[in-house]
Amino acid sequence: MTKSKYTDDLTLTRQRDAVLKVVRSSIRHLTANEIFDKAKTSLPGISFATVYNALRYLKDHGMLGEVRFGSNAARFDRRLSRHDHALCVRCNEIVDLDLPIPEGLLQKAAEHSKFEPGSIEFTLHGLCPKCRKRSSTKNPESNRNKAW
Repeated sequence: MTKSKYTDDLTLTRQRDAVLKVVRSSIRHLTANEIFDKAKTSLPGISFATVYNALRYLKDHGMLGEVRFGSNAARFDRRLSRHDHALCVRCNEIVDLDLPIPEGLLQKAAEHSKFEPGSIEFTLHGLCPKCRKRSSTKNPESNRNKAW
C-alpha cells in the first residue's frame, strides 16, 4: 500500500491508485471499460474486476463521482463539486457545465415532486458540435429548422 498524491489521509493499493490516476487525468467521463484499458498500461496484470471494485471503493470514499444517464454505462467523473452536464444523444459524449441554481428552484422542485430535497442537477440533451457538424454535412436540408 502506498500513500497516494491524490488523497489527503487515505492509503491506497497500487491498483486503486492507478485507477484514480486514470480518472483524475482525463477530462472525459470514462466508462469502467475505458478506465480498465488505460489502467492496463501502467499495471498490465490488473483485472477488470479489480478496476470495477476500485471504482466502487473510490466512489464510496468520495474520491471520484459517478454519472449515470438512463441505461447507458456509468461514467466516472473527476469533479466532485456540484455541476451539471450536457449529453450528446448521438455519440453519448458528456461535457461538464457550471450553471448557477436559480434561487428557490430546489424547494420548488421538492414541492412539485413531494420529495425531500437533497440536491439538483441539470442535464442538457442534444447534439455535440462534432455530431452537429456530421449531421449538417450529410443532409443540410434536414437540419434547417432544428434548434440545434
